[in-house]
Amino acid sequence: MAQTRLILEPEVQEVLQNVDQGRNFLLSGGAGSGKTYSLVQVIKQLFEENPTTKIACITYTNAAVREIEHRVDHSNLIVSTIHDFLWDTIKHFQKELKECLVELANDPDIALINIDDRNDIPEDYFDSFPDGIQYKEYLRLREGIISHDELLVLANRLFNKYPKISSITKDKYKYIFIDEYQDTSKFVIDLLLNHFKKSSKKNILGFFGDAMQSIYEDGIGNLDGYKGTSPDQVVEVKKAQNRRNPQKVIDLANLLRTDGITQVPSTDLNAPNMVGGVVKQGSVKFIYSSNSDFSRIKQHLKDNLGWPVDDPAKTKELNLTHNLIADKAEFRSLMDIYDKDQILAYRNRIKKYIKEQDITDDFSTHSFGEVIEHLKAGKAGAALNPINPTAGMQTFIDAHPVLFQIALAYNYGEFSKLYVDKDQLLDDKKQSEDVESRKGSKRDNLIKHLFKIQNNISLYLNRQFNEFLRVTDFRNRITSVESKRVLKQNIETLTNVGDKTIEEVIQEANDLGICLMDESLDKFKQSKKYIYDQVKEVKFKEFQKLYSYLEGHTPFSTQHKTKGSEFNTVLVILDNGGWNHYNFSNLFLNSGSPSVLSRTQKIFYVCCTRAMENLAVFFHNPGPQVIAKAKEWFGETEVLQL
Repeated sequence: MAQTRLILEPEVQEVLQNVDQGRNFLLSGGAGSGKTYSLVQVIKQLFEENPTTKIACITYTNAAVREIEHRVDHSNLIVSTIHDFLWDTIKHFQKELKECLVELANDPDIALINIDDRNDIPEDYFDSFPDGIQYKEYLRLREGIISHDELLVLANRLFNKYPKISSITKDKYKYIFIDEYQDTSKFVIDLLLNHFKKSSKKNILGFFGDAMQSIYEDGIGNLDGYKGTSPDQVVEVKKAQNRRNPQKVIDLANLLRTDGITQVPSTDLNAPNMVGGVVKQGSVKFIYSSNSDFSRIKQHLKDNLGWPVDDPAKTKELNLTHNLIADKAEFRSLMDIYDKDQILAYRNRIKKYIKEQDITDDFSTHSFGEVIEHLKAGKAGAALNPINPTAGMQTFIDAHPVLFQIALAYNYGEFSKLYVDKDQLLDDKKQSEDVESRKGSKRDNLIKHLFKIQNNISLYLNRQFNEFLRVTDFRNRITSVESKRVLKQNIETLTNVGDKTIEEVIQEANDLGICLMDESLDKFKQSKKYIYDQVKEVKFKEFQKLYSYLEGHTPFSTQHKTKGSEFNTVLVILDNGGWNHYNFSNLFLNSGSPSVLSRTQKIFYVCCTRAMENLAVFFHNPGPQVIAKAKEWFGETEVLQL
């Protein structure tokens, strides 16, 4: 056993020594250090030493779940997202779930869980629900249906109140490992490191991640409040090696770290950043210009440095937001429908006014326009200000008069419940069809249907004929050579989208039998007619641009979505896009709000450490102090003005 461990990397050996002592541990490692590799090594070694042990591995995304399952194939390993793990653990405790949900609804300090705007829910409120408390991708608390955020709060309360659930969980899993721990909710960390202690049963918790890559607002960020050497604390094991980045990127990244980890090149001669036993040097450039046209910069990198900026497989241009990418990737119309609709913002303004004024009229049978007129009746002058659109809303309304008339005629009861979010358009989780319907998929049913159509088209055009035959709805009609000829003719007709609208292509795909309209699409048309009526007029070729972007076939990505990825060449655009959560100037000046500074520093660190060969950072019109700091970080000769 000990002999087997000797071939493992030193950090994994140290982790296993803590496991032998029954200690909870944290493996901290910078970008490119191979934390997931270490996690897999730990799991494999534990199974080698005890094949009957049970291990739960919790990670942040479905993609990470599949990656770990691919690397470790063992019947006693359960890999899942935190939400699925928690729900599978607590779903059978329906009596306790109902009690805690009522408690939370009646707790004035828990604003997240609110049923019918009441704080006096009776104890037996959920007792008559035939299906009990359910967990789904949407929220309907009055029907006993919780979603992602509520699950975390509810699970925390349940483990706090009922130590028996911790005991049952510990009996089931000897080890619980949390990958990318920094992205895990505070409620979950509290559950594992505080509420678990209320059970006398023993198990071991292991955390893997990097505090410098905590770029999501709802994550714990770090375990500083739990780290230490006493028996009830979490022992930290630091992993300093870097297997991904060239030396110049490592040097830059070390200047950005604030947690005491200084990375060094890997000692593994087969690591991706090693060539002939020596670490690659790589290239780093800080480029600035008074011209904001980044295409000029890319052309310079291509012509003068030979960087492969036109190859999306080798190069990614990282922008802070999807909105900054929408024009470049050519899906602006769809983005505006899902993210820029000021008529819906006006609707929210009316809803807020009704709630704040405690207006109890039943508007369920009124149109949106009738509700506005009712609220305005008898008011004049300044009293109308909270009811009227803001200046920005009015500008949008004036530019979209037909759309506004549609909104005014909409039934208010339905219109007030219409939920639209850019994630319904832009969720880019790579999911198979069976996973697509599971919890966590945010695409709405219209976008899902359009993806099915384009998937048929792409598979055929890429000559993936077997896969195409598996997914096309025409497959049930294939009974002869003639039917195959018809299928070939139909799919080739569909691929020629030209200037057809989305509605025209949906209809054509249905008529040709390639992708049939289903009940979920019909329901979307009815319940979200306001959105469908806009999307249907957009050219389908614009959706194809969006599809290409989300499938990774363009050079563009957001800075958040690229975490965990790596590319030969990385181009970082330092533009906060009007988002005041970030400030790139203050990053270089080390000034401003500490929270904004920390957030910006971490996203910049994540972006820079994606590069396996070349890194270029572009700053539009920086001040002299920013340029001076750039020369300090990148080197005098690596700062270029174009």
